[in-house]
Amino acid sequence: MKSYEIFLKTIIDVKNFVNAISEFEFDVDLVSGRYVVDAKSIMGIFSLDLSRPITLRVFADDLPANEEARFEAAIGDFLFRG
Repeated sequence: MKSYEIFLKTIIDVKNFVNAISEFEFDVDLVSGRYVVDAKSIMGIFSLDLSRPITLRVFADDLPANEEARFEAAIGDFLFRG
């Protein structure tokens, strides 16, 4: 499992984020406090506190390097740089 901190500032960010990660086959969750939702679910994301950074958990330990790089490029605009 690999984790990233992301920040979704607007409704459009949420839509673009879900569209970007939905093309990947592996499971991806978002964690905010004690809540965990499917990161590919717009409704699930809107149930979280979006005023703070959220932890993105990727469940794909055996990804080829090029697939991991493609995923990181897809989420690059949403990474939290705090």
